[in-house]
Amino acid sequence: MNELVIKEVKVILTAPGGIDLVVVKVETNDPDLYGLGCATFTQRVYAVKTAIEKYLKPFLIGKDPSRIEDIWHSANVSGYWRNGPIMNNALSGIDMALWDIKGKVANLPVYELLGGKCREGIPLYRHADGADEVEVEENVLALVDEGYQYVRCQMGMYGGSGTTDTRLINKVYERSNKVVSKRSPKGALPGIYFDPEAYAKSVVGLFEHLRLKVGPNVEFIHDIHERVSPIEAVRLAKNLEPYHLFYLEDPVAPENLDWLKMFREQTTTPIAVGELFSNINEWKTIITNKQIDFIRCHVSTVGGITPAKKIAILGELHGVRTAWHGPGDISPIGAAANLHLDISSPNFGIQEWTLMNEALHEVFPGSPTVEEGFAYLSNRPGLGVDLDEEKAKKYPAQGGIPEWTLARTPDGTVARP
Repeated sequence: MNELVIKEVKVILTAPGGIDLVVVKVETNDPDLYGLGCATFTQRVYAVKTAIEKYLKPFLIGKDPSRIEDIWHSANVSGYWRNGPIMNNALSGIDMALWDIKGKVANLPVYELLGGKCREGIPLYRHADGADEVEVEENVLALVDEGYQYVRCQMGMYGGSGTTDTRLINKVYERSNKVVSKRSPKGALPGIYFDPEAYAKSVVGLFEHLRLKVGPNVEFIHDIHERVSPIEAVRLAKNLEPYHLFYLEDPVAPENLDWLKMFREQTTTPIAVGELFSNINEWKTIITNKQIDFIRCHVSTVGGITPAKKIAILGELHGVRTAWHGPGDISPIGAAANLHLDISSPNFGIQEWTLMNEALHEVFPGSPTVEEGFAYLSNRPGLGVDLDEEKAKKYPAQGGIPEWTLARTPDGTVARP
């Protein structure tokens, strides 16, 4: 056989789970050997597709797919400006596909190439949402019955009603905390409205209720999603200390990372940060200064497996555990990449998980399996997940902007989603 080279790069957009996904297929001059990667940036799928087809594809044709580090770095600087989410996701699709190819050439699963197993199964957490404390409690107990030991608990869409009707802002709080619903001003624009103050007041009561009803043995997670002011987030973290959260997620936005020093000085509630990160300067200092307990980047948005493995190692050296982002807007290929990192990282903490419907399993045969709160990887070479391109066509991407990102406070001000 001649020297292996990259012959073709394809981008497949599909939405079998109702969320737009971006998949990259890197083909080689061996007709039976190809790799698949996740480049999903749901809010900008066409921008990522164009970046790959117009810039990365011609850059890659004819290159040796085994040279992952060289390709990652040379592609990353090829546009001069780097570390943005569009190009990082585009690069991630290539990077994961190259790891997939390398595993297939070696006839080994990717986790073996990353150092081998550190554990047999990967513990997961699922989301338990509800309009009030009782509904959240019921959903937590249902997940516990399924075998989950870790649960993320949210009440009322991060402090909002989840409605675009401005007349119905924060009705959830009238049920759960007797907070008077604020009114939006006349002519307020459509969006997902939420009330930061009412939200912050409700969270402590939620976990007081859950500890009383569920007990001390379930590990609780809560996501602030950067939706309150930094000082309010500090106060909330302190007030949640009696309820022993596994961690409090994203209390501040990337623009306010300097506040993490105060969190470390003021509270013992463990802090997880990183869902919105795309630049090395966002995670490097807070890890080395031990200002967080969990790093939870979206692997495709930081550029794929190659940089994520380095982030995990940096965390290991400084006592920070991994908790990679695992929402619905990640393909089964991306979910598998998370799990290969999880199973091979000694400082793994927990993995967020979103259930896959039948259509996702149909389009992506070999998707990871879950049993009683643990995910399991097969011993198939590469990432272990394939793609049925014909079936993917049955679920075309829509390319819109998700409604939940259009967040506003009660007076109509644009806010972080």
